[in-house]
Amino acid sequence: MSTNRQKSPASQFVVGLFVVAVGMAFLLANLGWLDLDFTLHLWPTALIFFGVMKLVQTRTTSGVVVGGALMLVGAMILLKETGFISISWRSLWPLLLIAAGLSVVFKSTTGRSFLEPGSDSLEKTSGDAVVDITAVMGGFKRRLTTQDFRGGEITAVMGGCDLDLRQSSINGEAVLNVFSMFGGITIKVPVDWTVVLQGTPIMGGFEEKTVPPATPDKRLIVRGYAIMGGLEVRN
Repeated sequence: MSTNRQKSPASQFVVGLFVVAVGMAFLLANLGWLDLDFTLHLWPTALIFFGVMKLVQTRTTSGVVVGGALMLVGAMILLKETGFISISWRSLWPLLLIAAGLSVVFKSTTGRSFLEPGSDSLEKTSGDAVVDITAVMGGFKRRLTTQDFRGGEITAVMGGCDLDLRQSSINGEAVLNVFSMFGGITIKVPVDWTVVLQGTPIMGGFEEKTVPPATPDKRLIVRGYAIMGGLEVRN
């Protein structure tokens, strides 16, 4: 089996440990053995962790911006609640807007880019063969008609994305990395595609509503995370 078809055991292990740690923290708090402040400890820590997950997963500049923004917001909330800095909540939420704007700026100056598995540099790809979609506190809807879809990356943070690939085709196999946090992603694929889900839902869900084709010559591998959000793939 090729490396493109395998999950990363290290990332799955880290995610599993984090979920177990959060569950243990809630259990100890409910039993009265731990004085846990949800806002003070868990939310900012979770944001930092999710930002690290995005940075590890991403292969695009806009993904790096989103991951960095999540880590920055989490760190500032943690520092604010512990009294190390004095900043109002009204100054914190615009950071996500700034991240969205920086994502657009980087995307417009560098163009679409995708890091192929096993490659150390970004390979420029023209047309619709590779997607780089980021939706932050908004919606994104797009239809592709390429005959050589190669995958890419979709990020939805407090927003939604609808990608229609029903008029596209794959030459062999394509990998699509997804990251949904407080949002949803819907992917529509042709009936002759085989969909392989390799995602990790965290208080969210991955759902496939496709009919297996008679000849599995075209494979779309969907990898990533659904954090208090969801992903749906259907014909």
